[in-house]
Amino acid sequence: MALQASAFPNGFVAGIHAVGWAFIVPCFWFLDRLIAVCKSTTLEQSQRLEQECYLRPLEVFFGSITFFILFLATAPLAFLGFLLWAPLQACRRPFSYHREIPSLPEKATNKGFELTGKASFVFASANLCLLPDSLARFNNLANTQRRATAIGQCIVQGISRPNIRILVDSPSSCGTLSPSSSILPTVNSPTYGATVSQHPDPAEMHDLNLNSNIDCVPNDDTEEPLNESTFPLLNSNRNSNQQDQSSQQNPRALSSQGLRQQSDVPWEISPLFPANVDILCLEEVFDKRAARKLTNILKLEFGHILYDIGVYACQPPCRCSSFKFFNSGLFLASRFPVLEAQYHCFPNSRGEDALAAKGLLSVKVLIGKNQKQKRVVGYFNCTHLHAPEGEGEIRCIQLEMVTKWIAEFQAANKQPDEDVVFDVLCGDFNFDNCSPDDRQEQSHSVFEEYKDPCRAGPGKEKPWVTGTLLEQPTLYEEDVNTPENLQRTLESEDLRKRFIAPPVPKAAFPLVYPETDQPWIGRRIDYILYRESSISKQCRTEIEEVTFITQLAGLTDHIPVGLKLNVVMDSDSADE
Repeated sequence: MALQASAFPNGFVAGIHAVGWAFIVPCFWFLDRLIAVCKSTTLEQSQRLEQECYLRPLEVFFGSITFFILFLATAPLAFLGFLLWAPLQACRRPFSYHREIPSLPEKATNKGFELTGKASFVFASANLCLLPDSLARFNNLANTQRRATAIGQCIVQGISRPNIRILVDSPSSCGTLSPSSSILPTVNSPTYGATVSQHPDPAEMHDLNLNSNIDCVPNDDTEEPLNESTFPLLNSNRNSNQQDQSSQQNPRALSSQGLRQQSDVPWEISPLFPANVDILCLEEVFDKRAARKLTNILKLEFGHILYDIGVYACQPPCRCSSFKFFNSGLFLASRFPVLEAQYHCFPNSRGEDALAAKGLLSVKVLIGKNQKQKRVVGYFNCTHLHAPEGEGEIRCIQLEMVTKWIAEFQAANKQPDEDVVFDVLCGDFNFDNCSPDDRQEQSHSVFEEYKDPCRAGPGKEKPWVTGTLLEQPTLYEEDVNTPENLQRTLESEDLRKRFIAPPVPKAAFPLVYPETDQPWIGRRIDYILYRESSISKQCRTEIEEVTFITQLAGLTDHIPVGLKLNVVMDSDSADE
């Protein structure tokens, strides 16, 4: 599908749609506030403990009456707006596209790939729960617009920092030196709720080489000032092979930057988003204003953004099952130009999930050209599956659709003069790999096509994995209300049991979890998978890092995940 900024075919239709939506918004907002005034988060409840006990009932009583009257007064105007808005959805494209020329050209592509045939690609995925404020409160989250701004700023602060790698040869060194609290410049970050932390200022980061890699190797018994000779700047993309050699020569390199090497996968629990994320997928960005706020913030780092993805109202048969009040909630930001994009809506949603146009977004991005002047591309797919527990059959059918749609998209857009270097599938799958209730999904064939670096097998996680779904009632407790506290909590098995959602038992069967001598992990429902069978034969892929990200503590009820893939292309066989 051709990418255009507007979701509508021309300005006239877009104008009528804007008028219709403007008529709907006041009534929608008053209804949202009517529900929100009656529903408090645990953070708001704790903040009100110091208030007079009669203030809250008065606030609910008078607020409910006021917003209900305003809702009724604006309902006729909203009905007129609906008559304009709903029919136009039949000609609406399923996403809006924002293209921004990056301020630093080298950030738009994986620099040096065309010369060396080596590159590292970084992907991240996060469920943000950016619903209308009243609905988000049922997940113990509020202030959707403020959260959207804070989340966007946190992401930019994380990904725009230098890729710091600290090699410490001192035998007295123990533990991880966190870049967020050690050598990075810090400022007071915008806070929401109980979240109080410090992160690097993106404006200060622009004075540095954003693709740099910092190696620090102090002497055993002496202290040296931190100068240019102590911190040589290396291009992380051009020298990914040199970094790997450095890590091999010094086995302490991994642990000193927070990475732990267990089995075949380096992994990290990080208080920051990975540096230099290439493609970012977000879920549950349902609110349009929140999507625009994220776009305005993230466009500083990502030149290509797809938002407001999905369909609304009634759709043709076999496309969506019912009237859609919300879009898919998917949001994609890419440093690479998007060549093709396609969205599909799941037709089998049920219950409350059927109100949203959940589905699959597939994109093809341009990386550059190789030494043979062939285009180098990648495929990226993101989805959000059916949510209610105990309905695994629906999710399995949706997974079948996902694999079918991905195959069709790649077959339709594959060109003979292109090399494919990655094929990634990510999103909120709404099932985990430890719950007995999710056995059907855990054995799905999608895991035969795509590799899950966190998975040891059906129903069994690797021992270092952490869950990604937080317990909503405890989102603002001290152990999880800052990135650093949440990081420590995820590293402690006893604390994980308190704050990570536990496995879901199967009806009529007792839950035995974990198995003997296995750690307690909890529900991991956010995935980043990759496939090797669909990339070019001359490409070799290895996992460079898996990351569980705590930077959004207090801002969402999910833990974002990241994946860094190292791709090496054999130039001698590029024409095979």
